[in-house]
Amino acid sequence: MNRSHRANHYGTLVERQAAERYGLDLDRTSWHDARRPDGTPVEIKSAMHRHSDGQPGTFKLYDQYHERLREANGWYVFGVYRVRGKGVEVLEWEMRHSSRLPYLEWHGGGNHRNAKQAKIGISKLFDF
Repeated sequence: MNRSHRANHYGTLVERQAAERYGLDLDRTSWHDARRPDGTPVEIKSAMHRHSDGQPGTFKLYDQYHERLREANGWYVFGVYRVRGKGVEVLEWEMRHSSRLPYLEWHGGGNHRNAKQAKIGISKLFDF
């Protein structure tokens, strides 16, 4: 399994844990992963605490999806994890309204999702 497939696998595991922790209903669409009990959309983002090269992970956001989440008055759940066997251990969680993010610097995302992307370093949200 390559790095991209592993990241997707681990992200899915974090999504499941976030749904349980925050009482969310998983409802994956292109722009959000879940809904709160009141129907508000929630995007779940995960980042590996440290990659094999020692570098901290980042949360990757896409402009089109972020704007839709903002228009819907949605939320983000951020989870920082480390790999444990075939699973993950989430070290830190935060649920944050989509209007309360650190400054986002949008840049080209290549051909990925035809969107611009922004990365939020773990240290912008958590004290690691």
